[in-house]
Amino acid sequence: MDESPELASLRKRLEDEEAGYASLLASIDALAAFPLPYEKRPDLPGQMAALNHAVAPAERPAGGGLGGAFRQRTWDAVAPGFEHQRRFNSLVVQVLNGFVDESATLYAHLRELAAVTLRHTQRVLPVMDARDRVATALATTRAELILEAFDRRQETLGRRMEGLLALRARVTTLGEEMSALRRSLEAAPPPPAVAAAAQRAADDSTYAAFEACYRGSREEIRGRLADYVPRFEGLAPVLDLGCGRGEFLELLREAGVAARGVEGNLHVVQDDVARGLDVVHGDLLAFLQATADGSVGGVSAAQVAEHLPPPVLQRTLQQSFRVLRPGGLMILETVNPRSLVGFLEVYNRDLTHERPLHPDTLSFLASAAGFTDVRVELRSPVDAAARLQPIPTDGLPPRVAEALNENIARLNGLLYGPQEYALVARR
Repeated sequence: MDESPELASLRKRLEDEEAGYASLLASIDALAAFPLPYEKRPDLPGQMAALNHAVAPAERPAGGGLGGAFRQRTWDAVAPGFEHQRRFNSLVVQVLNGFVDESATLYAHLRELAAVTLRHTQRVLPVMDARDRVATALATTRAELILEAFDRRQETLGRRMEGLLALRARVTTLGEEMSALRRSLEAAPPPPAVAAAAQRAADDSTYAAFEACYRGSREEIRGRLADYVPRFEGLAPVLDLGCGRGEFLELLREAGVAARGVEGNLHVVQDDVARGLDVVHGDLLAFLQATADGSVGGVSAAQVAEHLPPPVLQRTLQQSFRVLRPGGLMILETVNPRSLVGFLEVYNRDLTHERPLHPDTLSFLASAAGFTDVRVELRSPVDAAARLQPIPTDGLPPRVAEALNENIARLNGLLYGPQEYALVARR
C-alpha cells in the first residue's frame, strides 16, 4: 500500500542522513591519508645534513714561506667577515632544523588525530544500530505485553460473562421466588428468623455467582488442586475446610481417598450434596471442635485462611492439630501478599477477605499450634510473557547490561512473584 507523506518524508530524510554520513567517512579517510614531510620528500634528510655540514667553521690556512705568510695575512684580514657570516648561517640552519622537526611532529599529530576521528566515527554507526535494535526489541516486548494483557482481559471478561449469565439466571429464579414469597407475606408477615434466613440465602447466591465469575471455572480449580491429591493418599479420612464447590473433594473421591467437607454457603452446599459429595453446612471451627481427637489423617483448606479473623485462624490451626493423628498432613493454600500482582489482582478483589497472610506469619502460627516440618511452597506463577523482559545486551557494555537485567530480575520477584502459596505441615 502507498506510504503516507509523513512516512515518505521521514524515509527520504533517513536516506539523506545516511548518504551524508558515508560522505563524512570518505572525507575523513582521505584526510587521514596525507604524507608526512619526510615521506613526501625522501631527499630532505640528506639536504639538511649537507646544510649542517656547510656551516662548519673554516680552518686557518697553514704553510710556510712567503706564500704562507701572505695567506696568513690575507686570512687575518677577511676572517672577521667570515666569522660573522658563519654565525649568521648557523642561526639560519638552526631555525630550519627546528622548523622542519616541529613541522614533522605537527603533521604526525594531525594524521593520528584524523585516524582516531575516523575510528571513532566508524564506531558511532554500530552503537546507533545497537540502540535501534534495543528500542525495537523493547517495542516488540511492549507490544507482546499489551497483547498478553489484552488476552488475559478477554479471558477474564469471558469468565465474568459466564458468571453474569449464571447470576442472571439465578436472579431470575430468585425474582420469581421473591414474587411468590411477597404475595404470601402480604397475608402474614414472617418471623424475624425466617426473614434472616431468606437474606442469608440471597447473600450466599450472590457470593457463589461472584466466585464463578472471578475465581475460575470448576475445571480450572480442579487443575490447580490436582497435585495435592497424591499427598493425601493413605491418610483417609481427609477434612476439606471451606470446600466451596467441592472440586478437591471430587478429586479425592476419584483417587479413592475418603473425605468430608464443611462449607458455610448453603447454596453451594446444596449443589455439592446433589453431586453426591459428603458436605455439611456450618461453621468450620465448630465442625473441627465436634471432630474426635486424632480421628483424621489430613486437613486441607484452599483460599480459606485469608477469610478468617486472626483469633479464629489460630483456633482453627489448634483444632486441626488436635484432630489429626500423628503423621497427619495439613495443607493451607492462600494468596501470596509478597506478589504485587497476587495482592492487587487476587486478594483485593474479594470483599470477604479478612487480611493478607504473610508466609512467615502463617508458618509461625502453625508452628505455635504444634505442627512440625512446616514449609511454604509457592504456586500459581505469573506468565513469563507478562513479566518484565530482559534487556538485549547487543551494543551495551557488559557491566551495564548485567546491572540492568539484575534489577529487572529483582523487580520481577517483587512485582510478578507467584500469586499463591501453600503452607504444608505435619502433625
